[in-house]
Amino acid sequence: MSHDTQEVSANDAHARGPLLLLLGSGLVWLVLSGVLALIASVQLHTPTFLASCAWFTYGHMQALQETAFVYGWLANAGLALGLWVLTRLGGEALRAGNWVTVGALFWNLGVTLALVGIVAGDATGHSLLQLPRYVQPLLLIAYGAIAVAGVLAWSGRRNETSYASQWYVFAALFLFPWLFSVAQLTLFVLPMRGVMQAVIAGWFAQGVFTLWLAPLALAAAYYVVPKVTGRVLPAYQFASLAFWVLIVVGAWTGGRHLIGGPVPAWISSLAIVACSLLVFHYLVVWLNLKGALGHGGAVMKFTAFGLLAYVIGGCADAFTSIRSFAVITQFTYFTQAQQQLALYGGVSMLFFGVLYFAVPRLTGKTWASAALIGGHATTAILGVLLLVISLGVAGWTQGQALLKPAVTFPEIAAATRPWLLLATAAYAVLLVGNLMLVVNFLQTLAAKPTVPAAALFQATSDIKETA
Repeated sequence: MSHDTQEVSANDAHARGPLLLLLGSGLVWLVLSGVLALIASVQLHTPTFLASCAWFTYGHMQALQETAFVYGWLANAGLALGLWVLTRLGGEALRAGNWVTVGALFWNLGVTLALVGIVAGDATGHSLLQLPRYVQPLLLIAYGAIAVAGVLAWSGRRNETSYASQWYVFAALFLFPWLFSVAQLTLFVLPMRGVMQAVIAGWFAQGVFTLWLAPLALAAAYYVVPKVTGRVLPAYQFASLAFWVLIVVGAWTGGRHLIGGPVPAWISSLAIVACSLLVFHYLVVWLNLKGALGHGGAVMKFTAFGLLAYVIGGCADAFTSIRSFAVITQFTYFTQAQQQLALYGGVSMLFFGVLYFAVPRLTGKTWASAALIGGHATTAILGVLLLVISLGVAGWTQGQALLKPAVTFPEIAAATRPWLLLATAAYAVLLVGNLMLVVNFLQTLAAKPTVPAAALFQATSDIKETA
């Protein structure tokens, strides 16, 4: 584990406080979301569980889990790792660190208030936007405070040449406020009427993944893979084209969630075409980052699995957007399987890999326990596989049965129950793995530095990514 502290620089030491605050906050939300997901999963196959308490109904638990996972864990971790990559590639110390700290505190305060509001019955009911209306402006302002550091890192970079990692982070920093503010305006402030609300909600939900979370994950992966493998990215000349395909086409895929719904047919048709176009993006990402496969170490294990999940999930979206398949999978557990494959299998696993790479460099310490790292890798991979497969089979079974008028709902519930039980076991496995990560993170912070303070400032700050 001694190699984990190589390339520790003065810039890393300068960014340590704000970025570790974001990462630590994200890990707290990760564990909480795991507990909430486990409760919600139990309620799917055992409706009597906590049925006597109105605060803990399935609707509340699902909204709480989704909010804590996306806006708690993924947002905090993605912003921390994105800013870290920008400062490293820019060759300058993190500026506006106090803004990041204040923004992180108010962002997590907003997420806490959102969970309280959801329990009180103030959830909006829109996927990936369950946040109560009164919390959304606070989150937007807090996000702006954090993004200031990213803008300064981009504008103050020492090298004119920019890298794929920088493109993705900078795009994510700007596109999320645009998505979030447009959704607030058109859904809550000056709400659109009728079916347009469903169209906008689908556009926002898809945009959160394709224009915010996925770019942050890809930025981290594009930085770490060549660093660890020491290899040139084989299709880097196409990286810019793949980037623009994702940014321009990504949000248009939201209409695939509305296939068969009471919306104009051109909306879903456009989404099908957009999903097909995105296959080019996934192909380029695969060609560039496939070097992570077969490479040893925890960083590459998580990164390789996250890459596979991201590419397979994107291709599955294109495949299931075809109407003949959407008729079966739409509005079933299969859509949950796709969402978990994208958010947990793709984005979260990539964040895990880069987190294991970044923390030793931010702290100047090696990870406290190699055993906990191995345990987390095993449980995370096993848990995601079990979760996606079980929900996918349950959804396919459910979809096939719903097309048969003679099959009753109790029969459908009985047929899917074994798979939902397996999904619950998967959530339990993931929770155990996440606890291992949190324990290891806290032990690492409490340990003595393995890199002398003087050595931190002897390392060069002009750190470049090899394309």
